[in-house]
Amino acid sequence: MGLTSVMVRISNPADRSRGVEAEMLVDSGAIFSVVPAGELGRLGIVPEKIERFSLADGTSVTRPVGIARFEVAGATGGAPVIFGEPGDAWLLGALSLESLGLVLDPFKRELRPMRLVLYAAGPGCGA
Repeated sequence: MGLTSVMVRISNPADRSRGVEAEMLVDSGAIFSVVPAGELGRLGIVPEKIERFSLADGTSVTRPVGIARFEVAGATGGAPVIFGEPGDAWLLGALSLESLGLVLDPFKRELRPMRLVLYAAGPGCGA
């Protein structure tokens, strides 16, 4: 199976004029997106917490996590972002994809709109 990359605009949610465009690898198996710490710092995005992550080899690392705004092909949304270190790939993870309302089609290797479902109580819902 091949890799899927897309152009993404990452910006500061509090100041959308502070943004950068980059090619990101779509990784629907990763929960969080990853952007280099230096880029996030230039955008004025600050860490809100430190999280521990397991790596594929079984070791674990801790990384700062903040909130960024993502834009892909006209879709926008905010999501957690890991402050990447040297050697980390630019990744667009599952939470960012969900906030954008997009899903990865693994066969066509492209993003497409997600079918959004709302479960709400109301008339005729048995609530």
